[in-house]
Amino acid sequence: MNILIVNPNTTRSMTSTVEAAARSVASASTEITALTSKFGPVSIEGYFDEAFSVPGLIAAMKDVDHYDAAIIACFDDTGLDAARCHTESPVIGIGEAAFHMASLIAGQFSVVTTLRRSVPAIKHNLTKYGLSSRCSGVRASEIAVLDLERPGSDAQARISEEIEQAIHHDRAEAIVLGCAGMADFAEALSHKHGIPVLMIFTVVR
Repeated sequence: MNILIVNPNTTRSMTSTVEAAARSVASASTEITALTSKFGPVSIEGYFDEAFSVPGLIAAMKDVDHYDAAIIACFDDTGLDAARCHTESPVIGIGEAAFHMASLIAGQFSVVTTLRRSVPAIKHNLTKYGLSSRCSGVRASEIAVLDLERPGSDAQARISEEIEQAIHHDRAEAIVLGCAGMADFAEALSHKHGIPVLMIFTVVR
């Protein structure tokens, strides 16, 4: 199996984070190639950024037919429909995949994302995928995407606070992390809160 992962923003360090998370759960026989869009926004935080990221995403996928499948590493599933039109290979969005994963292991799940302006896109996708009734809340931690990687950032603590609120107020039985840049936090937060905290590159324990 040969999988292409494309980060539709231009921040290479975020691609590295996602690539490492994918390799940690991939089988030994799976080959992973991770690419970063060469032009577009440095982060994707809502509809405006999405619009400018799609051309770079499609350009990065120019050799997609050489792979068995492709993954778009943006939780908003940026350019997913366009990418699926671009190739006959399967194309997976990490948002859609995480929602389905959560619905398999929990009656109700909540999403914890970055900024408030990302919430409408996530809610739109939940409705589009037919999973809005399974989601008990979409919460913003008010952390900019690039701050997830900033040394000394309190990002994980603020995400943890929102998870606590989701457990007590939303009655969430699982948490979906609403940004690819949160991949490093999933396992620690799952252990801390005692419920599955996941995204597509997560082993549910």
